[in-house]
Amino acid sequence: MRAFFEGIQWLFETIFFWPQNQLAKLELTHWFLANGINWLFMIICAYATWYWCKQLTEHQKSGEENQDTTAHSFLK
Repeated sequence: MRAFFEGIQWLFETIFFWPQNQLAKLELTHWFLANGINWLFMIICAYATWYWCKQLTEHQKSGEENQDTTAHSFLK
């Protein structure tokens, strides 16, 4: 049974956490490059949020949104 759990430990430490370990090593030598990856993700999330809000306003202006509270049966 112990070998089973050590196998799971090896799988997570060696395979699944490999990208995080590489980022930790990268941060020690190139701090700006390691944080550039974070900035890339933040830019992608900001763009996705902007696009989502833009789509919401387009649906609002075209009248496709049903904002009546009785539209859902559980709100009656």
